[in-house]
Amino acid sequence: MSDIVFFLVPGVHLLDLAGPAQVFSTAADFGHPYTLDYVAERPRITTAQGLHVTARVDWPELGPDDLIVVPGWRALTLGDGPPIAEDSLRALREHHARGGTVASVCAGADALGRAGLLDGRRCTTHHDVQDELARRHPRAAVVRDVLYTEDDRVVTSAGIASGIDLALHLVSTRHGPAVAAQIARDMVVYARRNGHEPQASAMLRHRSHLDDTVHRAQDLIDARFDGPVPLPELAAAVGVSERTLTRLFARATGGLTPLRYQQALRLERAEHLISHGVTVDAAARAVGFEDARMLRRLRARAA
Repeated sequence: MSDIVFFLVPGVHLLDLAGPAQVFSTAADFGHPYTLDYVAERPRITTAQGLHVTARVDWPELGPDDLIVVPGWRALTLGDGPPIAEDSLRALREHHARGGTVASVCAGADALGRAGLLDGRRCTTHHDVQDELARRHPRAAVVRDVLYTEDDRVVTSAGIASGIDLALHLVSTRHGPAVAAQIARDMVVYARRNGHEPQASAMLRHRSHLDDTVHRAQDLIDARFDGPVPLPELAAAVGVSERTLTRLFARATGGLTPLRYQQALRLERAEHLISHGVTVDAAARAVGFEDARMLRRLRARAA
C-alpha cells in the first residue's frame, strides 16, 4: 500500500477521513513509503462538519500494493446516502480485481456494497446501520459489534474512530506490530480491545492502557518478538525491577506476562504466514520458535 487513495463523497465525516489519513501520514513520517491522494466526483466537497475540502477528479494509476479507503458520510439511513457514479464504483471493483485492497469506514461500507465487493464476504459498519447494510446487500455476511473485519482484501470498519483501528491494523499487517505501536503512541492513541474480533491484532488487544513503562516494554518486545527478550534485560531497559515489570505488565494487559505477550505476537504472525500457504514448521521457524511443537500447542490453546 504505497499509494493511499481516499474516495470522498459529499457529507463525508471528517474523522472517518482524518483518522486513517493521520495513521498513514505518520507512517510516512517514520520513513515508510506512503503517499496520500484524495479523489472525488467534484473538485470541492463539503464535509458533514461544514469544512470544504478539495480533491482530484481523476483516479491515479494504482497497483496491487495500493489501498483505496472510502470514509463514511452523514445520512439518516444508508438509503439516504449520496449518489455514487458507476464510474467510481467501477474504479473500486477494478482496483480490487487487480489485486489491490479496498477499505471502508462507517457508512462507506455501503459504497463497497454498491460496487459488489461485499458479496460473499464478511463486513461490518456502524452499529446504527448494520441491519440496513444487511438488507441492502443480502449476499454480504454482516458481522455485528466489532471494530473491523478483513476478508479477501476487503476491509471494513465500524463508526468514526474505528477507522484509526483499521489503519493501524493494516500497518501492523504490512510492517509488524512495532511500527503500528510506534504510530499509535505518536498519535497518543491507545487502541481499544475487542474480544469478539478475530482480526484484532495483539497490539490492539493488549495496548488499551496508559502505563508508559509497560508500553516501552511492549515496544521492545514488538521490535524483537522473533528473538529472545530476557526478562532481566527487558526490566533494565525500562528502568524497573523484574518483579515490578511483571506486576505492572499483568495489571496493564489483563494478566499477561511479557513472555505470554511475546508468544501472542509470534502466534499472530505465524497464523498470518500459514494463511498465506507457509507450512507450520516454516512459520514456527520464521517467528522464532526452535521447532513447531510450541506453535502447535499455542494454536491448540487458542482454538
